[in-house]
Amino acid sequence: MYQTLTNRLREALAGHIRMKYGVELAVALERPPKIAMGEAASPVCFELAKKLKKAPRLIAQEIANELGKVEGIAKVEVAGGGYLNAYFDRGVFWRNANREEKEAQRRDTESAEKKKIIVEHTSINPNKAAHIGHVRNAVLGDTMVRILRHVGNRVQIQNYIDNTGVQVADVVIGFLRMEKRPAVSVKTIAQEPRFDYYCWDLYAKATHFFAEDKERATKLRGETLRAIEEGKGEDAEVAQVVADAIVGCHLRTMARLEIEYELLARESEILHLHFWDAAFEMLKKSGTIQLATGGKMAGCWIMPWREEVKEVKEVKEVKEVREVKEVKEKSAEEEEENLQDKIIVRSNGTVTYVGKDIAYQLWKFGLLGKDFHYRKWPNAPEGQTVWATTSEKDDPEAPNFGEPASSVYNVIDARQAYLQKVVAAGLRALGHAEAAEQSIHLSYEIVALTPRCAAEMAYELTPEEAKKPYVEVSGRKGFGVKADDLLDKLEAATLAEVQQRHAEMKEEEQKLTAHAIAVGALRFFLLKFTRNAIIAFDFKDALSFEGETGPYCQYAVVRIRGIRRKGVEAAAANVEVSRESAGQLLGGAEGDSLWELLVAAGSLDYAVEAAIATQEPAFLAKYAFQLAQAFNNFYHKHHILSETDEQKRAFLLQLTELVEAQLVLALGLLGIEAPEKM
Repeated sequence: MYQTLTNRLREALAGHIRMKYGVELAVALERPPKIAMGEAASPVCFELAKKLKKAPRLIAQEIANELGKVEGIAKVEVAGGGYLNAYFDRGVFWRNANREEKEAQRRDTESAEKKKIIVEHTSINPNKAAHIGHVRNAVLGDTMVRILRHVGNRVQIQNYIDNTGVQVADVVIGFLRMEKRPAVSVKTIAQEPRFDYYCWDLYAKATHFFAEDKERATKLRGETLRAIEEGKGEDAEVAQVVADAIVGCHLRTMARLEIEYELLARESEILHLHFWDAAFEMLKKSGTIQLATGGKMAGCWIMPWREEVKEVKEVKEVKEVREVKEVKEKSAEEEEENLQDKIIVRSNGTVTYVGKDIAYQLWKFGLLGKDFHYRKWPNAPEGQTVWATTSEKDDPEAPNFGEPASSVYNVIDARQAYLQKVVAAGLRALGHAEAAEQSIHLSYEIVALTPRCAAEMAYELTPEEAKKPYVEVSGRKGFGVKADDLLDKLEAATLAEVQQRHAEMKEEEQKLTAHAIAVGALRFFLLKFTRNAIIAFDFKDALSFEGETGPYCQYAVVRIRGIRRKGVEAAAANVEVSRESAGQLLGGAEGDSLWELLVAAGSLDYAVEAAIATQEPAFLAKYAFQLAQAFNNFYHKHHILSETDEQKRAFLLQLTELVEAQLVLALGLLGIEAPEKM
């Protein structure tokens, strides 16, 4: 409701300024720090003053006097040197917030008329168990899907499976060259439930094995990669067994976090269905890539592209503020890394990840002139239907995955930023500037561990590491928190707490409740930080029922449901609280505290809009926490159940119901369930 009113106000102000002053301006709105200053404020008169050469306050006074009635806005006043402060009609806000909440429950969340959006997330190399960093990726992507769908978008969820890459090759070498296992033995081990754990350790051993002899590593990797890409021999057979089995493990892990996928886009089909061949011809024909004839990259096809990174600094002098633009210098290591990212085809003929990703991006936007074949994934988690690309016969029942997307969110960690820019540069060089613009890199920083958490996971730390604010993880070295271990530990901790508090619960209900709390704790912990923040995970912090945590938000819902279980709302269910009556109750000093809670409950649309505009789910997590906090303050101030005034009691109960509906919806968009008891 808040966003609806601010949009209405913004349009009214922009229209009035256009008509009266003949000026076209984007009207910015802010939320005042205090309720006494209104619900929305605009600094537009300061911008207008520059154009009209008039005092901002004088312009603000003219607009306030002449704006006219805006539906839902009680008044607009001038504040400070020229701010326009808007005050909502509290009675109208009450009526419309309740109406909006009921309509939200009934409406279909997706519009078939809207263009398709693809969100590609998770995309774990299928060579080992998922770890906590992968969980951040998946939770971010899944939450963006939920938010985008909530506002009516058609969203398709894709998970890119790099089943022909170096990481899979390393595990294949581990099985066939290091452990000397035949393919039939690998197939047997792959049936084990924790095959991904076995490969976690084997991958770390392979990394050590290659470090001992870099020449051996280059030779073995080159041979194995070529065999896998061509789909020939025992190497390719074992690679398929490993990748398919581990993808199954990853899907089951993410299903524990209520995360689902629609399409597994496998890298092997980009090669076998000649997606890469088509893209390669486009890139060569357009001159986007060139064959290097000398130097370190001799024999490689590369993209000769230079990124100009500009840093803007402000230098404050006595009477001057000026901008200094500099080109940021890269270290030798960064330059070497970036050179590697520009290689599209290696000198041995194998295709790099960035090359295959360019082909994949072209397909997403319908620019390749080709489509995959599709089949149902055979070992999807229970209750899920997951499709996968295939080189074999096409399933005629498959959805139209090849429909072009209008925009694509690629959820990939910040360390891959340069690589993503290379992919976008490839699209632009091919003449697809709009696709490059709509190929959005939803980046995020790493998830580390607090030293306390690392110790709890039985990792040995050096004295220096124990003093650091966080300890970095490394899948290559086998150091990190596996996602399933993390969930097991969280669920065990919450189950013990639930059993202590609710011994009367049936065992199955206790487990379901513990699961909901554990998932809520983890998802909220990963979402409350902005994407550019490094997260230092800690069990104690995440599971706390106090502060900015998932369990704190869930408990607010449980508290509201406790009121419902008293059965008292039945007596007030049929009592209509009119706009006038609500307006009176929301007036005065006591009314202000009620009004703050109502505005908080009615601001979910504002939080959703902010999350989409900034691509920051943290806005929604912050909203959920602040609404839970506002309700808890309200709960301690007002005696809802013992209120004797019928109208006020009905109002308090209905306000409580509105808060619950909005908080449950917000938590649902974060992928968090609110249990009945905690």
